[in-house]
Amino acid sequence: MTHHPRPALPQIDVPLLDPPPPRRARALMIQGTSSDVGKSLLVAGLCRAYARRGLKVAPFKAQNMSNNAAVAADSDLPPGPDGPNFGEIGRAQALQARAAGVAPSIHMNPVLLKPQALVGSQVVLRGRALGNWPAKHYHELKPLMMPAIMDSFARVAAEADLVIVEGAGAATEVHLRRSDIANMLLAVEADLPVVVLTDNDRGGALAAVVGSWMLHTEEERARIRGYIVNKFRGDFALYAPGCEVMTAQTGWPLLGVVRWFDAATLLPAEDALALARPLRSDGGGLRIAVPQLSRVANFDDLDPLSSEPGVDLRWVRSGEPIPEGIDVVLLPGSKTTRQALQELVANGWDIDIRAHHRRGGRVVGICAGFQMLGRSVADPDGIEGPPGETPGLGLLDVETVIGRSKRLLTLGATDRISGARVTGYEMHMGVTHGPGLARPWLDLDGRAEGAVSADGRVMGSYVHGLFGADGFRAHWLEAMGGRASGLDHAGQVETALDALATHVEATLDLDALLALAR
Repeated sequence: MTHHPRPALPQIDVPLLDPPPPRRARALMIQGTSSDVGKSLLVAGLCRAYARRGLKVAPFKAQNMSNNAAVAADSDLPPGPDGPNFGEIGRAQALQARAAGVAPSIHMNPVLLKPQALVGSQVVLRGRALGNWPAKHYHELKPLMMPAIMDSFARVAAEADLVIVEGAGAATEVHLRRSDIANMLLAVEADLPVVVLTDNDRGGALAAVVGSWMLHTEEERARIRGYIVNKFRGDFALYAPGCEVMTAQTGWPLLGVVRWFDAATLLPAEDALALARPLRSDGGGLRIAVPQLSRVANFDDLDPLSSEPGVDLRWVRSGEPIPEGIDVVLLPGSKTTRQALQELVANGWDIDIRAHHRRGGRVVGICAGFQMLGRSVADPDGIEGPPGETPGLGLLDVETVIGRSKRLLTLGATDRISGARVTGYEMHMGVTHGPGLARPWLDLDGRAEGAVSADGRVMGSYVHGLFGADGFRAHWLEAMGGRASGLDHAGQVETALDALATHVEATLDLDALLALAR
């Protein structure tokens, strides 16, 4: 059994407003009967729907657990030598902010947990990493962060007309009640009315709702205004008696039934639960294989490629070989680069990738994938796991050292090599050096970025969101032997958010929900 030593409790020194700003916004909290019931998507839909009605809306989630993160252009930290120090939040809250038409902020998701193998999760408080915490000791840290969480909520609520608050996981994990920071304790501290969301698609909604009522205290039950059934498919006339049982057992009214939303696949996924679903692909065109790493991070980098009709993008699952006949192997980001390299070896993917390259195939790495393409990855301070050094694939003449400082920045620049505009962000703790950097993949307004092999068939970059830039993606697809479709990916996301809002408006009484907010 692995023993995880208790980390020293950090000094929480984020700035707090004293006194808190006056609360302008009404607020409503969506709590779930379990993880993956669709809380994040529903909140995004509500944000867009109420924003279309002219309200200034903002999302809030006290604690999120995901390796899919986004850079928020604000921070508690002073500027560094390279410019502003930005923060990071969960990808779901960034999407919700986009749905609401507001800029993402560190205060919308003050605590972000980024799972790491062996050492638990990296804890990010208001955009800054506090270190790695095993789950058994993390509960000691949570109460220390509650003042910062409440301060962040106050800041968000001071600037909006309506705040839609998302709970975390299952709100009825009563064994964790003493250290709760994201569900009922937050609802009590911020005086939030609560709506319970349950998932009909997997079955068991009746037991989930009634079980939630049984596990909540009297005070908690009184805070709940009703329940919503999500992901419904089928004939509601057959399901209605079940809702009658839920209402009779709990006293909570049914506030609506949200039918299955097919276009959800066009929106960025919140976390790795989405990896159980296949990538979107029509099975033809440029063939791209993506090894599915256990700690894959920021895999929404793949969304623009999987949306291209001329791209066949597929996950390669653990235990499967990388198929022959693939045009490109793409290594995505990972929270633990050295462990990802070990997974490549354990699955034989390192052999497959080198053979693919020898046959004339192309290999691309983004962020940690870029690091893996080099000669080695060293972690002398044990940031991602036990200290040490792991050989890389050796396809780029570079080496990486994982350090304690994290590079977080957004960018918008013209790539002089392709001539295309590039937008995206960097989010990494490693520094890469070596002769291979003399052949950069990108030239961002005069700043060399990434590396390309001497034969031109291996390329890596630290820039997330690279393929979201339509012009750059078109240039890259053609360079790889594929064909661009002229897809407006950002427009596709906006259209999907509008469709989600329309879907929510058609299935829920938004006036009644707004009346519940306070």
